[in-house]
Amino acid sequence: MVTLLIGKKGSGKTKRLIEEANAAVETSKGSVVVVEKGSKLTFDLTHKARLIDSDECKISGYDALYGLLSGICASNYDVTDIFVDSTFKIAGNDGEQLKEFVNKLNYLADEFSTAIVLLISSAKEDLPTDINATLEEL
Repeated sequence: MVTLLIGKKGSGKTKRLIEEANAAVETSKGSVVVVEKGSKLTFDLTHKARLIDSDECKISGYDALYGLLSGICASNYDVTDIFVDSTFKIAGNDGEQLKEFVNKLNYLADEFSTAIVLLISSAKEDLPTDINATLEEL
């Protein structure tokens, strides 16, 4: 399942991600992974979550981000949850590419039984209407 947490800057998306990731760690029987741009979440997330800095890995664009996420799933069979903060900052602000990306992520989520949450800094009306994900607006 892919979920998009959407909202304008300052709407509380990152705070919600931190809460959900920390809660997932407590209930998960596997691993929880958080991908962020930079290292601003280091002290907010429990040390039990795997934190990946996309800048450190030189991840840029939807293809590179998909490669990272699919590699995470392929290399560790027990990843139950993946959270991506600042998706547009990492991959770019293109609605059609986001739609394609979400379709590919739906395959990963189903194939590896992994919940994937993307934080999107955008208003709902600025996203493609036929995007195949659960939308949670903040």
